[in-house]
Amino acid sequence: MTTSPAEITIRPVRPEDVPAVVAMVHELAEFERAPEQCHLTEQQLHAALFAPQPALFGHVALRGDQPVGYALWFLNYSTWEGVHGVYLEDIYVRPVARGTGAGRLLMEALARICVDRGYQRLDWVVLSWNPARDFYASLGATVLDEWLPCRLSGPALHKLATREPADRS
Repeated sequence: MTTSPAEITIRPVRPEDVPAVVAMVHELAEFERAPEQCHLTEQQLHAALFAPQPALFGHVALRGDQPVGYALWFLNYSTWEGVHGVYLEDIYVRPVARGTGAGRLLMEALARICVDRGYQRLDWVVLSWNPARDFYASLGATVLDEWLPCRLSGPALHKLATREPADRS
């Protein structure tokens, strides 16, 4: 657990934090202009974070005992580096807590996990218009403009998954 002079504490997500984290995920979806795409429930997040062998991990930023930010992340693997890394799925700090150091403390916690475990990378994506890009640059992050994110979802994902082996199109 880490604490800043602004009385922000960072710690792993606990079961009692799940409702606040889900609420903040929905706040992030609103901020990213896509609230209709966010369907996360408390049950889903609890199951993902607290499964016997979870594949999703999270940290919260607390002011006092109130969650004011979160980071949700999972492990990735670099075949070039030969080691795992951390992929930051979401980081969010509520507007009332921006400027308190909460975002930096969340990023520091993830960087520490990487260094302590011998991971070589901390990766994430950011929307081109998001003002947080300046924050990430202040941390020393590099925008990988040669690497473009790709995604299969919805009908295209189902079409590929159900393609017959003889159908080579």
